[in-house]
Amino acid sequence: MKKYMIRNTLFICSVMITSYACTSTPSTMTTDIKKSNETKQTEKKTKKQTKKKTGTTITKNKNLRPNRFNRILEKRNAATNNRQYDPDNPSLAYLQDPAEAFRDLPKARTGNKVDWVKAIDTGKIKPRHDVLDPSVEPMVMDLNIVMQVKGSMPDVVFPHKDHTRWLDCSNCHPAIFIPQSGANKMSMAENLLGKKCGVCHGKVAFPLSACTRCHSNKKVKVKATKGGPRL
Repeated sequence: MKKYMIRNTLFICSVMITSYACTSTPSTMTTDIKKSNETKQTEKKTKKQTKKKTGTTITKNKNLRPNRFNRILEKRNAATNNRQYDPDNPSLAYLQDPAEAFRDLPKARTGNKVDWVKAIDTGKIKPRHDVLDPSVEPMVMDLNIVMQVKGSMPDVVFPHKDHTRWLDCSNCHPAIFIPQSGANKMSMAENLLGKKCGVCHGKVAFPLSACTRCHSNKKVKVKATKGGPRL
């Protein structure tokens, strides 16, 4: 008799617990969902309010991807604070907007959307190579260095001509690159950490995401012959 009573009480307790759980879970779920929706709405409102206060406006361009390199294309006004200019400076309004300055230059798909090498070729710009003497001409070095890459990725071609039209040799040698064959071990990991090519590319030159700009030398596929080479 005692065993039967214990079993009944256990059964009743289990039924009460399950019924309570069934009735309580939907209400708690609905309240949680309401709370999450309310928090999302408040976050959206605060974001809109902060945008109105700061007055930040960015150029509407579908091809423009929001990366670190494109930050210079942000429109400026007296209330804008994009960490490049002092918003309290009264002369800020007299600065030319970058989008306006780049308007007549040759277009590119990456970076700040300007093909700077083509801009030199067409005479749109003429870099100055001496601060005091504008008649100083650059020492252009027409030499391509091909760096072999493992795997199926095309080999890297480094054009000295495109670089020496902008820069003096001392900008890269010997601090960044040792001017000796086989003395510079390179990897994409180092470039992404801001070393080697990453010292300029992604900051003042086109970003490292433009793979085909450097990996441009396609590898020659060698067809295998039956029986090996003939002697």
